[in-house]
Amino acid sequence: MAKNAPPRWDRKMQQRLSRGEAAALGEMYDRFAALVHSQANRMLDDEDTADLVTREVFGHVWENPDAYDPKQGSMRSWLAHLTLRASVRRLRDRADADADDPDDPEELEERVRRATAAARADYIVASMPAPLRAALELAYVQRRDYRQTATDLGVTEDEARRRLRLGLQLLSTAHTRPLEGAPPPGYGRAL
Repeated sequence: MAKNAPPRWDRKMQQRLSRGEAAALGEMYDRFAALVHSQANRMLDDEDTADLVTREVFGHVWENPDAYDPKQGSMRSWLAHLTLRASVRRLRDRADADADDPDDPEELEERVRRATAAARADYIVASMPAPLRAALELAYVQRRDYRQTATDLGVTEDEARRRLRLGLQLLSTAHTRPLEGAPPPGYGRAL
């Protein structure tokens, strides 16, 4: 997982993109392309379509750098939201194209629901503060218990448990939170 970009970096990156610096887009792509692609691929379960979404998201950033508002959140969370919107649109387009196949509309609806919940979870993880993300990554990706997580993070065991509990509470909203309510207002409207 990429580290949480500091707000100063976010503002400078937006300024560079607004000036049309191609190197800025390359730097942003290097930093966040894996996040965008993995989120899209997780939702769409299609590597080629995830590639298209990744290009679409970074194309949108290049064409609309002023759509990002550092006051609304980090650039990382903005990109995660743009990815979510583009992926959901692709899923809906795919569902509309498959609507002629009356075999399993319930299965298709269930797949869209699961993919949307997974994307919300990805968005929540991308948007949460770096200390919570780090604790969750250590505990659930690297399979460390809370004591090892505390040691790795250099915090007390109580603090590690608190971070894990809060991170899990945030993630638990992925299945209950409405999609339109997830992102900050105004993010990615054009995408």
